[in-house]
Amino acid sequence: MNATHPDDSPTAASLAEAPTDQVAGDTRRPDPRTDALVDVLATWAPRAEHLQTLRTEYLAYLADGGTADRDASPQHLTASTFVLSPDLQHMLLCYHRKGRFWVQLGGHIEPGDTSVAAAAAREAHEESGLTGLELASLVPVDLDRHGLGDGFGRCSVHWDVGYVAIAPADSVPVVSDESDDVAWWPVDALPAEIPEQFVRRLSRVLAELSIGL
Repeated sequence: MNATHPDDSPTAASLAEAPTDQVAGDTRRPDPRTDALVDVLATWAPRAEHLQTLRTEYLAYLADGGTADRDASPQHLTASTFVLSPDLQHMLLCYHRKGRFWVQLGGHIEPGDTSVAAAAAREAHEESGLTGLELASLVPVDLDRHGLGDGFGRCSVHWDVGYVAIAPADSVPVVSDESDDVAWWPVDALPAEIPEQFVRRLSRVLAELSIGL
């Protein structure tokens, strides 16, 4: 599960200089999941200037030893899914137990996940309870790097990679152990309890899908 903080927050502002826990002579084994993500990001051409900038920063982070393994570093990749209705007018949100806000589905990349996209799909299924839910594309639609508060344990920074999945708006979600609630919301009438900058983030996602709020 991912908590989103504004990218201009004091925590996030210093992330460009934050260490990646990579040291000289590090013999950490290559991770095909991060290698595959580099290949995808290298050819991805997002519309938003903000995402173009983050794309460059993500590639630099990965080239400097960025990891998908949450046990390897306090800052690491995470994966999330923006589950939307076919007309893109509704979005499935879960109420984050730690953050106490509504947010898209997502979380950490587990050892059994074969890719970052696979982690996003797994998290979306686990947290929504929807069967047959598949990503619309293996190419992301969103990047969001955010700092975390003390309530998130050892994790200090999440480099989130967001994907999209389409599900019927009448699909009935099931609350998971990680959430207090899961519900459909109109994209133009989101709940008050959402992370700061979330509306802007969703707007960029919809723009990548050729529609805006």
